[in-house]
Amino acid sequence: MAIQYRISRRKNNIATNAETNYILQAVSTGEIDIERLSYEISTESTLSETDVRAVLDALGRKMRQHLEDGKTVSLENIGRFKIGFKSVAQPNKSLLRTAEVSKFHINYQPSVKLKRWLKKGIALKKEKTKK
Repeated sequence: MAIQYRISRRKNNIATNAETNYILQAVSTGEIDIERLSYEISTESTLSETDVRAVLDALGRKMRQHLEDGKTVSLENIGRFKIGFKSVAQPNKSLLRTAEVSKFHINYQPSVKLKRWLKKGIALKKEKTKK
């Protein structure tokens, strides 16, 4: 399979001359939900679709629990997940306040196996334009 892309125009808002450039942008061809994943995994294993769904639901709950405890969650062939947040920088560490944490997010680092797969490259094809 190939990853679809489109050509997008981008304006450089940082530069003073604000010239326009073009980039290749990856296009999603759809979304796979937990039901579809459960079905696909069940057809490749001895587990039922319901069992797979239960495991995936439990994985989500356990990931949240351990991330809330400040742990990094490492899933061998998938990658590592950890909590991060955005806060306001201060000139002196005594001025830092936890109340100034403005946004929490999850940092994801792909596994070595996934990184190697990406490094090899993936076939690309141009998105069919709608008329």
